[in-house]
Amino acid sequence: MPLTRNFADALGLLTICLVALLVLLGFCCIAYLFYFRIRVRRQEFIQLSYFDGPWIIRTTFIFLAIWWGFGEIVRLSFLRQEGRVLHALSLQWQETVCKCYIVSNLGFAEPCLFLTLVFLLRAPLQNMENGILSQKWNGRTVGYILLYCFPVFLLQLIVILIGPLLNKGNSSVHVLPPYFTRAMHQTNDIAVCTYPLLNTILLGLFATVLTIYLFWLGRWILKLVINKGLQKRVYTLIFSVSSFLPLRALLLGLSVLPKSDDFQFEVLVFSAFLALVFCAGVCICLLVYLPISDCLAVGNPHDLEARRRVVDENNDTVSLIANQSHLEESIGISPERNSDASTKQGSISFRAYGRDGSSTGTFVELSLFSPSRDVTPPGSPPPLGWPMRSPPQVH
Repeated sequence: MPLTRNFADALGLLTICLVALLVLLGFCCIAYLFYFRIRVRRQEFIQLSYFDGPWIIRTTFIFLAIWWGFGEIVRLSFLRQEGRVLHALSLQWQETVCKCYIVSNLGFAEPCLFLTLVFLLRAPLQNMENGILSQKWNGRTVGYILLYCFPVFLLQLIVILIGPLLNKGNSSVHVLPPYFTRAMHQTNDIAVCTYPLLNTILLGLFATVLTIYLFWLGRWILKLVINKGLQKRVYTLIFSVSSFLPLRALLLGLSVLPKSDDFQFEVLVFSAFLALVFCAGVCICLLVYLPISDCLAVGNPHDLEARRRVVDENNDTVSLIANQSHLEESIGISPERNSDASTKQGSISFRAYGRDGSSTGTFVELSLFSPSRDVTPPGSPPPLGWPMRSPPQVH
């Protein structure tokens, strides 16, 4: 079915609007992230500093999503029509823009986005001393992301540069159909960016490997998290990533079947765009916004404790036994009752596991109500509200 210009323009405008919403969400979350970090560094939320640990990786994830979104705008044929921004470029330059888009988005932005997501999910499973609480964790993680992304980037670049040579020369060199390596198709003096099948296959293989690893990772995370609200978030995250990443690769692969000026081509490409923009938005909300929102909603643990003590002191009508019971619930004298009320008090609990995967039968609880923010002397046990640090490994 031939593609009408109005339909192409409508999809182009909708793409720009969705990218703008993603950018707005990203910058709002970055501002929220830095606001929380400032509060932590001022020691207003010192007990919650654990949740501020991966702030660089969270910011990197948002910037990668924004980079990917701008790349999706650059590929639009909507911008190459007469009177638009890229119309003044020659066809050769427009083809170069399409090739840069393939290498930038499929070779760098999307693989780095997937890897950053995996490292954010993997962080709670690492040793506390070498994980989020370590000052060098963010820098090491950025290095690992770039290192693991480099082979994919290099392969995508080789396919873009070497692929077209397979379709030049005598007939014996034509080992692949054009849609395996073609990044641009000319339609009515306009360059339409297409997706070479070889590049899409590389992206699909990478997404498949990470999806399998994500399933394995999610299984361990669900064993550690005993809060039902957090379990729902983990399920939502795993479902979104494992569904939309392979779906995007599949839709891009199918886009080589119709012609670039057909209705089906634009629908497939736009659907692939929707899959990843929705996945990126869900991940930003679940991995950046909601954790910080939960911490800020709790407020200053000491202010809440002080308010609760004032209420206890002014309540003269309560009997001594009732006061004792209330005191035990407030400061956690009774371990059983404190454990039962941990969910109501905003605490987050994890089950501790050994290196061989066997449960130790204990729970690591991050209580958000600590009776004191003073630094404890060396050798004393950590106060409530701080993550339990694992003992040093004996080599």
